[in-house]
Amino acid sequence: MTQNRIIFHIDVNSAFLSWESVYRLSRDPSALDLREIPSAVGGDRASRHGIVLAKSTPAKKYGVTTGEPLTQALKKCPQLVVVPSRFEYYRQASRNMIHLLEEYTPDIEKFSIDEAFLDMTTTIHLFGEPVETADRIRARIHSELGFTVNVGIAPNKLLAKMASDFQKPDRTHTLWKHEIPEKMWPLPVRDLFFVGGSAEKKMQAIGIRTIGDLAHCDLSVLKAHLGEKYAVQIHRYANGIDDDPVAEREPVGKGYGNSTTLPRDVDDYETACQILLSLCETVGIRLRRDHVQCGCVCVELRDYNFHDHSHQMTLDAPTDSTTILYESSCRLLKEFWDLTPVRLIGVRATRISDESYMQMNLFDTERKQKLEKMDRAIDAIRGKYGADSIKRASFLNDHSITGHIAGKEKHLPGISEDPSDNDS
Repeated sequence: MTQNRIIFHIDVNSAFLSWESVYRLSRDPSALDLREIPSAVGGDRASRHGIVLAKSTPAKKYGVTTGEPLTQALKKCPQLVVVPSRFEYYRQASRNMIHLLEEYTPDIEKFSIDEAFLDMTTTIHLFGEPVETADRIRARIHSELGFTVNVGIAPNKLLAKMASDFQKPDRTHTLWKHEIPEKMWPLPVRDLFFVGGSAEKKMQAIGIRTIGDLAHCDLSVLKAHLGEKYAVQIHRYANGIDDDPVAEREPVGKGYGNSTTLPRDVDDYETACQILLSLCETVGIRLRRDHVQCGCVCVELRDYNFHDHSHQMTLDAPTDSTTILYESSCRLLKEFWDLTPVRLIGVRATRISDESYMQMNLFDTERKQKLEKMDRAIDAIRGKYGADSIKRASFLNDHSITGHIAGKEKHLPGISEDPSDNDS
């Protein structure tokens, strides 16, 4: 069966735990391999980060789960070995993996620190059959970098990601269109990418329990219970339909973003929009400081189960306006968030263009020009009298969670001063 596209999804097995093990063994080859004992990478027990970030397979047998408080994990498994995270090393391990993958295709999308999509459509003939090539990639990562990955192979990104989540660790799985009824439809509906806890409950209420149930459900029924746009999207996903391309990586210095881990989970639109406003403030300030504008805005979420979701839109015209960034971000949020509780929210501005080389847009409105002047005036006041000298009215009656974000504005721009840091 000829496939129009061949997409690989690479997923590091227990990433932080694996990378921590590689680091310790590189320093002391006789050290105990954390992957072989009940262990977890955690954080400060007294803070929000006092949770399980990654756990070993032996720890999983005790019921230890990613995202749960360390105190709860230790009750399940008193002998659990807990080690602190080493994020800079993990980022380097991720970069090493991407560097290796670049030998197979130039079309790579780094989906997260431990995941990447490869479009192998135009290069697979150089390496052999898809499964053989994937197995070779796995073997190289294991022998050269010291950790294991799962590889999912499919005709699109959605199915490739679903395939890589099948049996772990260190496996290659396919999910071609003709395999969907057997391999994907029997799975619980919650296993489908982009289905959160809230949506799962709504679907269970109307008798949808498996991905197959969702795939065969009348779309009009789904729209009535889940909203039109979200219903259409997950119905397409349940039927294995996804036209999303493997996105090109942004050049260094060509993306401006900010994200924050929240002191508590957020599950309401109003609070999330307040957080977006604060994030857009810092992103807008950086754009104006560097005299550039963006043509695309992306909102990123990480839910309470550590699942990452994002949605982006192309703007009618490039902008550096905080208000336009904010309005676009809120629109995106409303389109793709099903109110599943989130613990991290981020905003990213891409498709950056230099102001000095941009032509005047014939459709620039008087409102847009006023907003740009206002932003520059605010920047000037803050630059002279400090970040707290002028504050948006919506932040005056800070609740604890929005105050947590707005408080960071005292050190504007509030994110990394390195404009090439796209993961700030």
